[in-house]
Amino acid sequence: MNIVLTIHHHLDINAGAPGAVCHLLLEYKKLGHQARIYSFDDLPGWMPEKAKQVVFPYFVAAHINQLARRERIDVVDASSGDAWVWATTKRKINSTLLVTSSHGLEHTYHLELLEEARRGNLRLSWKYPLYHGGFHLWEVATSFRRADLALFLNRHNLHYAVQELSVKPEQAKIMANGIPSTFHNLPFEATPTAGDEPIRIAQVGGYLLSKGVKYAALALNAILARYPRVQVTFFGTGCSADQVLADYDTQIRARIKVVPRYTHTELPSLLREHHIKLFPTLSEGFSLALAEAMACGLAPVVTSTPGPLEIVQDGHDGLVVPARDPQAIKHALERLITDRALLDKLRRNAHAKVQPYTWSQIAQQRLQLYEEFSPSRELGN
Repeated sequence: MNIVLTIHHHLDINAGAPGAVCHLLLEYKKLGHQARIYSFDDLPGWMPEKAKQVVFPYFVAAHINQLARRERIDVVDASSGDAWVWATTKRKINSTLLVTSSHGLEHTYHLELLEEARRGNLRLSWKYPLYHGGFHLWEVATSFRRADLALFLNRHNLHYAVQELSVKPEQAKIMANGIPSTFHNLPFEATPTAGDEPIRIAQVGGYLLSKGVKYAALALNAILARYPRVQVTFFGTGCSADQVLADYDTQIRARIKVVPRYTHTELPSLLREHHIKLFPTLSEGFSLALAEAMACGLAPVVTSTPGPLEIVQDGHDGLVVPARDPQAIKHALERLITDRALLDKLRRNAHAKVQPYTWSQIAQQRLQLYEEFSPSRELGN
């Protein structure tokens, strides 16, 4: 197959959505397919990032049309909102399958931002409804409606798209993310049974309101004050340690470590000797950081948001708490800190749970869907 992928970000295999697309590209090439990615890296370097967001769908349309004049394109697998311009003319290329892939549905994320604003935790700019809270949502909805195949990371996003965005149910499918080979079949180290051995909690990902960090801080302040052997590390915050520590009481800051950035391949070693993965997110598609932490043998404490619920089963391989509930987060962490047998059980089950989520398997599953929905198959080519 000749496959074109798009992503409205700069390429970075260490990042979430861009990393997922990079891994798919590598797997497709390993399987003998021709594949390329159009990204923000292909736009002029002088162009402001906000301008790139607006221009990118037009760039994608122009370049796919140019490419199609030189060679046959079997699949365009575009991130949500990227290919709506090209979709208006794609029927001229009947043999090309158009896939729109969600990396976390923008509409449900938008609703969570509005809720945070309503609670007084966030002040949205007056400009927000003009693009991100307005036109961009229309771009995303249009790209899904015009696709031959719409891929979502969780059931809630799929159902929302069908019910609210008029996506055809027969063309909507769930497709998970994967974990890199460096995270697969890592050795599992049992939880220390001695009560004086420290318990280490990890939060992996950007230090953002949408990740529920303010609610987690309320819980962690109480946990660290009560349990002097507990330590917390923030990985990949994308901001300074001072910004993170500002949410924490002075007397407990010595037991908090902040790693603003890391190389993706380093994460298994960075997470070694950590036991709990705290993931208090408010909106998520299918978290790569969550799956990777589970692969490293951490027991997840997650909010009952659609993305985590695709992976974590409460009481079996993690603990699930309501979103925006610091007291529930505190109680869940306390259970694991005080019951090391339970912590060890959840860690072992979490480690086993994500082993099938390899990028090789995910790539093959996507390719099967490409074949199933291919217009060429319908045309008998």
